[in-house]
Amino acid sequence: MGGTMISRGGREASRMAKGLAFIAPNIAGFLVFTLFPLVFSFAMAFTNWDIQRHNMYNNEALRFVGLENLVRLFGDPDFFKYLGNTFFLMMGMPFGIAGSLGAALLLSRDLSAGGRRVWAYVLLCVSLTVGIGALIAAGAGATAMTILVCGVAGAILVTGSLGGKTVYRTLFYFPHFTAGVATFLLWKKLYNPHTGPFNNALRPLLESFGGAVNALPAGLVRSGAWACAALAAALALIGARNLRRAWLDGEMGTVSVSIGTSLLCVPAVLAVPWAPDAVVRLIIPAAALAAAALIVRTLAARREFACALDEELGHAVISCGGIMTAQLALLGLGIVLFRLPEMSAAGLAPPEWLTQYHWSKPSLMIMGLWAAVGSNSMLLYLAGISNIPPELYEAADVDGASPLQRFLHITWPQLAPITFFILIMAIIHGLQGGFEMARTMTQGGPAGATTTLSYYVYTEGFETGRLGYASAVAWALFALVFTVTVFNWKFGNRYVND
Repeated sequence: MGGTMISRGGREASRMAKGLAFIAPNIAGFLVFTLFPLVFSFAMAFTNWDIQRHNMYNNEALRFVGLENLVRLFGDPDFFKYLGNTFFLMMGMPFGIAGSLGAALLLSRDLSAGGRRVWAYVLLCVSLTVGIGALIAAGAGATAMTILVCGVAGAILVTGSLGGKTVYRTLFYFPHFTAGVATFLLWKKLYNPHTGPFNNALRPLLESFGGAVNALPAGLVRSGAWACAALAAALALIGARNLRRAWLDGEMGTVSVSIGTSLLCVPAVLAVPWAPDAVVRLIIPAAALAAAALIVRTLAARREFACALDEELGHAVISCGGIMTAQLALLGLGIVLFRLPEMSAAGLAPPEWLTQYHWSKPSLMIMGLWAAVGSNSMLLYLAGISNIPPELYEAADVDGASPLQRFLHITWPQLAPITFFILIMAIIHGLQGGFEMARTMTQGGPAGATTTLSYYVYTEGFETGRLGYASAVAWALFALVFTVTVFNWKFGNRYVND
């Protein structure tokens, strides 16, 4: 009996040893390349380690400085500038999420074409190719990149018509498989101010548009800024009205309404220093104050149906965050319209995308939007759309619901948990990202306009050699990401499971 137990114990130990032997490479890789650097960087954050001072040629003693690096960090204006750059680039996330949703809705349909339509597309592509060749032969300016872009667009149209949504899904998702550096180099060629297809297409259009603007009264053009401000103010009031209605109906908690209202008021704070016109500086803050007063008055009232303080927090963040982004976009458009007469008088020219301070971040955001439309978010939305019960759409058809009503009352609520998950992951990626594209395309410039926190960690640690300070920046970035992760643990799982 004792021998049997010993033999069984020996076999268990042998199996355990074999199992550990199989997973030993993974464990060793985790310990060497993940856990040890993590602990080591945490220790470095409390030292004055500098490669220029602590090396084999200058054997200066390494000192423990405590929280000195963190104190220096929060007193460093560059840190807040690069943190602002990180948040600015993250403002493109709502547009990327909306683009992914739009692509998923489009690709969930049957996009195959019949015989005649396919031949029409083929004829259109051939005509486009012949037309471009004729223009080149006539002396019109065109680059190889322009011809390549037109050819690829035509090929996508024809192959997608032949293969239907399967081909389109593959083509939409294809950029996700492309190596990041290769994609960045391609976009750098597209943004070339002299030979890039973007500027070659924009140059004649801007010349014609500038002439039209010069023919109009300057006051009429500047009135577009007031219209943008009025529209941004209307969006703030609409968002406040929706929050008020949801709170009175017991569908949204007090904390959720307060956070949503704070997001709606962010553009008003930024409008004061940014807006070049006194009317614009007045309209948006006045609307924000009216919205805040409406919410305060609502929260002071009594409601018939009570709910948890954080009820529908995800919905409040997503909806009000989207409205905030739209308000900021309108504010930027209003600034452009206000300055457009002077710009047109001097002559409108295509921007130097990556070398101009005010255009460098939007250039990276446009590239990020292109990549986000066909990313994993699109696949998640496609999976979510396929799991929506068809009985809901059948009932909506019986009730005579329009396509917009079907989307607002069926598709969007069913996809809300997926949207919240995508938003959380996008925020985490946005806080951590920005290094590869800035390193490849702009080197963090011009004048630090595209330097994010992740790129700042690289420059401090591997260009200037201040490893201790770079570790402190990295752990400050970790604190931001950890906060978002805790928020997801607290609220995200509840909404996803619901």
